Amino acid sequence: MSERVILLHGLWMRAAALAPLAQRLRAAGFEPETFDYHSLRGGPDAAAQRLRALIYDSQGGPVHLVGHSLGGLVALEVARQLTEKESSSPIGRVVCLGSPLRGSAAAVSMARHWGTGWLMGDSAALLQRGLEDWCGRCEVGVIAGRLPVGLGALLGGLARPHDGTVMVAETELPGIHGHCVVSTSHTGLLLSGPATRQTVAFLRHGRFEAA
Repeated sequence: MSERVILLHGLWMRAAALAPLAQRLRAAGFEPETFDYHSLRGGPDAAAQRLRALIYDSQGGPVHLVGHSLGGLVALEVARQLTEKESSSPIGRVVCLGSPLRGSAAAVSMARHWGTGWLMGDSAALLQRGLEDWCGRCEVGVIAGRLPVGLGALLGGLARPHDGTVMVAETELPGIHGHCVVSTSHTGLLLSGPATRQTVAFLRHGRFEAA
């Protein structure tokens, strides 16, 4: 039986953006499904509630989660909640793609200096503060980009290396099981062949391929 993988999109996106990654994961032998949520209205809390229900609806073994940007934050928060409550975790492994796990300088800049914090809606607080160190039972891998192309770079305050939106340092959450960097932009992480190969490697083995 193919292993089930739920894919989560980032801010201002919808599930259709995950189609290329879903296709590649299916070709690699997984059973992917895209999770659509409104990143502005309701934000992470509403998304987490629906995601928990979807995970428990799974038949068979644990479910893997792959989240891009904000989606990775939502995935980790749900994984933390479920592993704290359950003796046997319903979550397999988690891969975060370009997620600002330690908080986003670009999000802070938008809110404080540009007067555009409203563009992040109900996700603003989580994007700015990030998450606490990871101590859950799930194996977590993070893939960051280092191609500095994106609107986030225009806001300033991003130290290299970064992917145009998120700094590599913002993706390095203490306690995670693996971290790697590929040469692509923030949005490009959803289309990058190397990012997909590393995602497949971590979902299968709990570690990334050597560079």
